[in-house]
Amino acid sequence: MKNNSSVTGRTADALAALYASGHDDRPENVLWNYPAASRVVEALKILIHIMFPEMAPSGTEELKPHFAGKIAQIALLLRPELERAIPFRWMSASAKHTNEPPLNDIPAEADRVLDCFFAKLPYIREMLIDDVKAAYNGDPAALSYAEVKLAYPGLLAITSHRIAHELYRLNTPIIPRIMNEWTHAKAGIDIHPGATIGRGFFIDHGTGVVIGETARIGETVKIYQGVTLGAKSFPLDEHGNPIKHVQRHPTVEDHVIIYANTTVLGGKTIIGHHSVVGGNVFLLDSVPPHSFVTKTGDGVIVRTKDTTGLLGGLGI
Repeated sequence: MKNNSSVTGRTADALAALYASGHDDRPENVLWNYPAASRVVEALKILIHIMFPEMAPSGTEELKPHFAGKIAQIALLLRPELERAIPFRWMSASAKHTNEPPLNDIPAEADRVLDCFFAKLPYIREMLIDDVKAAYNGDPAALSYAEVKLAYPGLLAITSHRIAHELYRLNTPIIPRIMNEWTHAKAGIDIHPGATIGRGFFIDHGTGVVIGETARIGETVKIYQGVTLGAKSFPLDEHGNPIKHVQRHPTVEDHVIIYANTTVLGGKTIIGHHSVVGGNVFLLDSVPPHSFVTKTGDGVIVRTKDTTGLLGGLGI
C-alpha cells in the first residue's frame, strides 16, 4: 500500500483538532498530565504481594527487609502519580461546583498521603486475614487456606478494594478507581473504592457482583455471584449535575447472606443484621433484622424469626 502524504496530513490535522492539552478536566483532553494507569497497577500488584507474599527470592529471606524493599518500590511508583492526581480535587469537573480550594504545596500533600497510606498497611493485612477465614469457613469446596489465597477471585477483589479504599479515604482522586477497575477486569467483580466493607467479607464465585460507592457492609457478610448493591437514582444540583457523595446505595448489616443474582437498590434501603436474602430477589425497601427474604411470582416475601406470618406482605 502506497503512502499518501496528503491523506496522512489531513488525518493528522483532523485528529489534532479533537484534542486539548490543558490542565483542566475536559473530555477532549489528552492524558499527558494524568496519573499513569500502568504505574498505578504495577504498584497495586506489589501491594497485593505484600498482603499475600508468594515465593521470596530466597527461602531464608526475612520478611522485614523484604517488605521494606517492596514499600520503597511502591513509593517510587505512586508518589509521582499522587502529585498528578491530587490537583483533581479542585480541577475535576465535579469540583467546579464545590469550590474546593487548591493546595499550595502539592508535593508535601503527596508525601502526607503516602505516609498515611503506608501506616494503614498492617490494618489492611489484619482485615484480610479475617477475609481468608471467612472464605474458608463459608465455602465447603475450599480445602485449605492456601487454596483461598492463591485462587479465589473474591479474595483478589476484596484485597484490591481494601487497598484502594484507604487511598479513597485520604481524598486521593483517580488512583483508587484505576486500582479497582483493573481488578474488575481481572476478577469480574466491581467494587467502587468508596464502599465501606467490614471484616470477614466473602464473595462466593463472584462473577458479576457490583457494589456501589456509598454502600455500607457490616462484618461477616457473604454474597454470591451476580449480586448488585446499587442506586435507585441520583439527585441533581441546580446546574443539572449529579450530587456526589450522598448515600445512594444500600446498607447491609452484620451477619447477612445475599444469594445469587439479587439486586438491592437505594440509599435508604437497609438489610437488617442476621438476615438471609434469597436468589433473584429485587429489593427496594428495608427489611428488619433476622429476616428471610424470598422471591414469589408477585414480588417478595419477608419472614422474620419473630413472626410466623408475613412481615410487609407481598411485592414490597
